[in-house]
Amino acid sequence: MSRPTYHHGDLRRAVLSAALDVIAAEGPSALSLRDLARRAGVSHAAPAHHFKDRAGLLTAIAAEGFDLLATSLAAAPDLRERGVHYVRFAVGHPAHFQVMFQPELLRPDDPDLLAAKARADAELRSGVVERSPAADPTLMGIAAWSAAHGFATLLLTRNLDRPLDGRDPAETFRELTHMMFGPAQ
Repeated sequence: MSRPTYHHGDLRRAVLSAALDVIAAEGPSALSLRDLARRAGVSHAAPAHHFKDRAGLLTAIAAEGFDLLATSLAAAPDLRERGVHYVRFAVGHPAHFQVMFQPELLRPDDPDLLAAKARADAELRSGVVERSPAADPTLMGIAAWSAAHGFATLLLTRNLDRPLDGRDPAETFRELTHMMFGPAQ
């Protein structure tokens, strides 16, 4: 039996993809660089070349997730639709979503993570002032984020399967925000 060698077309992407599969199936606690190396068909030391350790890998996943989220949010025309995009992002990228909001798993001072978080935060906040100029923008932002994040989390943990009973989550979220925040402006 030959040992895997450090030769791979895009090892970084292969390890990230394998890690996302593991997280989606078993959660972030199931990650092992050694197992990911085996899945990618490389030596057990190869992933450490790109990520150094498990925290580095999870930080890279979170940074990628925040970048994807920022891009998705940027395509939304208003605050309500940013919430819909947030929910769709969570459903479309459940492994990223699991890791992004667990700071104890991440390197908090990582420059790529900080830049991606800042970009996503800016997109989350845009539209808040336009939506309610008289309201405290910080509190309005917290309310909007709480609604989208809570709804997305409940969807991902399958706590809304029965209450939604096959209803479209995006349309349901729009209805909920209408009830909470009034009609779109």
